[in-house]
Amino acid sequence: MFIQAGLITLALLLPTAASPVTEGLGSRVPFEKRDGVTTKEGWFDHKRAVEMVVRDRNKHRQNLINLERNVGLSAFNDGAKILPLANYSQMAPPDKRQAEKLTDESNDQYWAGPMSIGTPGQSFLVDFDTGSADLWVPSVNCTSSYCSKKDKYNSASSSSGAHKGGKFSIQYGDGSTVSGPVYTDTVSVAGVTVKNQYFSPVTTISASFGSEADDGILGLAFPAISNLQKSPFFNTAKSQGAVKNGVFGFKLAKSGSELYLGGTDSSLYTGSIEYHSVTGSGFWQISGASIQVGSQTVESGFQTIIDSGTTIIYGPPNAVSTFYKAIPGAQLYDSQSGFYSFPCSSTPSNVAFSWGGNAWTISAANFNLGRVSATQCIGAIAGQDLGLGSNTWLLGDSFMKNVYTAFSFDSNSVGFAALK
Repeated sequence: MFIQAGLITLALLLPTAASPVTEGLGSRVPFEKRDGVTTKEGWFDHKRAVEMVVRDRNKHRQNLINLERNVGLSAFNDGAKILPLANYSQMAPPDKRQAEKLTDESNDQYWAGPMSIGTPGQSFLVDFDTGSADLWVPSVNCTSSYCSKKDKYNSASSSSGAHKGGKFSIQYGDGSTVSGPVYTDTVSVAGVTVKNQYFSPVTTISASFGSEADDGILGLAFPAISNLQKSPFFNTAKSQGAVKNGVFGFKLAKSGSELYLGGTDSSLYTGSIEYHSVTGSGFWQISGASIQVGSQTVESGFQTIIDSGTTIIYGPPNAVSTFYKAIPGAQLYDSQSGFYSFPCSSTPSNVAFSWGGNAWTISAANFNLGRVSATQCIGAIAGQDLGLGSNTWLLGDSFMKNVYTAFSFDSNSVGFAALK
């Protein structure tokens, strides 16, 4: 069960390395999640993980299509390209026998919390996704069985809703789409309320969303990757003065998770936030990264995109192969999706990312995605080309669960701090 939205609270923000924010009025959005690729019994759900790979590839394929349309090819990273649509049937895992039947954890994949749309407000549970830039929820006009158990937006019940021209559409690898008309309405998240926010009440929904507990997605990335070509919710909140500071912070954990809008919640981290400037357009992307195993730096000088809407950490296949060579007993498990296994008895607890400052370590628990045999487990880092660039990694919540992460539009930067 998800916790209800928090009240607006006054928070004293700690000084940061690169951000002008010192204090501000912010809003807490508590939310929870269980691991979506590890069963309660500790086994790796291979099928679910491959579904995530397909969905993540197609999500960022669409982001690149939007970026090319909105900004141009000049905004692409070196080696970035729009890949063909990934299809689950082509990437379906081979029949690898496991010791016991997997439990379906499909309702617990992503980080979700409450929000409302309309006047009076209609309630929804949405994923807060730093890897996309649009808001969509199901419409009452969605007749698909995938919408049957979801909350649905009814424009006739909102005095502030307005239909606009155009269409919202994202295609997924199962041959289906998430699509619908374009509307504006009042949108509220934990007391942060904006007017005339563009969004889509979708009338078709992909099967990959159908079984999930959440209703839709609220994107928190830059306008440059917006499919709607409009200001995302948080940018609108800043421009309308609904938040004082154009900063938001994430704590992701098994419990006590929180999105903080309008600043950072200093009660959740210690010390100052180590900020790094965003490079490129559209994404929360920072450069100059390195990955270490203990004292050994195995790859360095690469770009990283921080994406709360993704569980897995992705790197270029050759770089990830090099990384796993530094882990004794590691071996390729699924060449199609890029998953590697390692001995469960020696899960690495010294894997860390750095951007020239602190080394931010991934805990053994967060690195381990579950068993595939009595002795082998799957690592959270997969070798997969998402089209984002030949030297670009995507860091999902398997990384973010280890740190407090701050995203600043004010200073165009991403920062990390140690969790309390």
